[in-house]
Formats: sequence, structure tokens, C-alpha cells
Amino acid sequence: MAEMSGGCITLTSLGHIGGTSFTPIVNAPEVAILGVTRAQLMPFPNEEGGIVWRTMLPLSLSYDHRVINGADAARFCQYIALQLADSALFD
Repeated sequence: MAEMSGGCITLTSLGHIGGTSFTPIVNAPEVAILGVTRAQLMPFPNEEGGIVWRTMLPLSLSYDHRVINGADAARFCQYIALQLADSALFD
């Protein structure tokens, strides 16, 4: 436990039990917690009017508004999503 305390953000996952979303709770003195659930295939329209299937990984970010601005939190989520979508990271 000593090695896992004193951080400022936590990453948690409920994907192993099949959840699709949840609201993680921030544990003081941390200021944020990023929740990840199970990746799933979702249909999306393409330019030709057809459907393509994409793997989506739902993310949930809870944060302390006294410390983190909402716009900064949204940019953080967008950054994480872009990094996860960059297939070059997994080569």
C-alpha cells in the first residue's frame, strides 16, 4: 500500500466484470480518477452512407473541480483518447 499512496490520479478498470460505464469516486488527497471499462465494437456511419465497426473503449474521468478546470479535464480525456487511437503506439 505504501507504494500505491501519495499519487495525484488513479486509474481504475471495471472491464473485467463487463461494465460499460461507471462513475469513479475521487479518493482524497488525489484530484482525479480515470475509469476504463471493456472495449466493445460499435457501428458508425462512413462517408458513403454505410456502416463501419470500430472498437470503442469507454472512459470516465472524475475530478476535483477545486483543483482541475473542467476544460482541462476535457482536453486530458481527448488527449488520452487520441493516444489510444494512435495505432503506431501498439506496433
